[in-house]
Amino acid sequence: MHGFLDFLKWSLIERRRNPRRRDPDPSVFTRAAPSYVIPRAAPDLLTITWIGHTSFLIQIGGLNVLTDPVWSERASPVQFAGPRRWVPPAVEFDALPPIDAVILSHDHYDHLDSSTVSRLAERYPATRWYAPLGVGAFLRRHGARDVIQSDWWDESALGELRLTCLPAQHFSGRTFGKRNTTLWCGWALRREDQSLFFAGDTALHPDFGSIATRCGPFDVAILPIGAYEPRWFMGSVHMNPEDCIQAVDQLEGGQHGNRLVMIAAHWGTFKLTDEPMDEPPARMRERWGAAGRVGRDLWIMRHGETRIMP
Repeated sequence: MHGFLDFLKWSLIERRRNPRRRDPDPSVFTRAAPSYVIPRAAPDLLTITWIGHTSFLIQIGGLNVLTDPVWSERASPVQFAGPRRWVPPAVEFDALPPIDAVILSHDHYDHLDSSTVSRLAERYPATRWYAPLGVGAFLRRHGARDVIQSDWWDESALGELRLTCLPAQHFSGRTFGKRNTTLWCGWALRREDQSLFFAGDTALHPDFGSIATRCGPFDVAILPIGAYEPRWFMGSVHMNPEDCIQAVDQLEGGQHGNRLVMIAAHWGTFKLTDEPMDEPPARMRERWGAAGRVGRDLWIMRHGETRIMP
């Protein structure tokens, strides 16, 4: 882990020596009209809608599930400073279907937003919240009632849907002085013939194969592709596109070569690191093709886009 002095070295010294490469105009990130099913999809239908960053609306087993929901303008403890959205949430909050479950990966501001938690808890009081260890107190303070905290490999159930809390390589903390007092994780969602892996926020680590062996085979894996430069600072906590290829290789190896669809997340929404905002998807496509992988197995979605697993 890199500490505060490393952060100062990066932000105050290296950025002067190596200025950030130019970002595109935000208008390059076009939005699509969501086409999820209201109020709920049929139990045998799996739909995935990208709201932005790692916020997705997943319809699985007749349930509506949100991942890392953030509807605020900034990923910050205050709304007058901090990383600002490049693209508004691609699903209007008032247009959400009834939410049955929310799954959270960790407590960083771009993944856990107090205002959004309060709004969801008020609008949908029966929602069940799934969080890694230590995050439950925050959720309850902001109105969540039904909270399940999990350690890695713990399993829970919501009707026919099974949820497993999974290892990730990251860190937690909402202030510099209070780090790693709560857990971080990914999640597996599974029912009958449908299975999805949500990696949350993670670096490349050696447990992807074990995740697939124990919780797969997966139809789809949502992996983070952005916020990776400078590599010496971000490599221990965030994957880049090259790492994603290795993660997919591990996942498929763990499920005996069964191919899966990869969905790119954690890009195009908040400016967190030094790579240009439009680089992660372009680099992901290029590396995917260079690895000899089938183009239709990589989904780089537009904000708001809904896709249905065949």
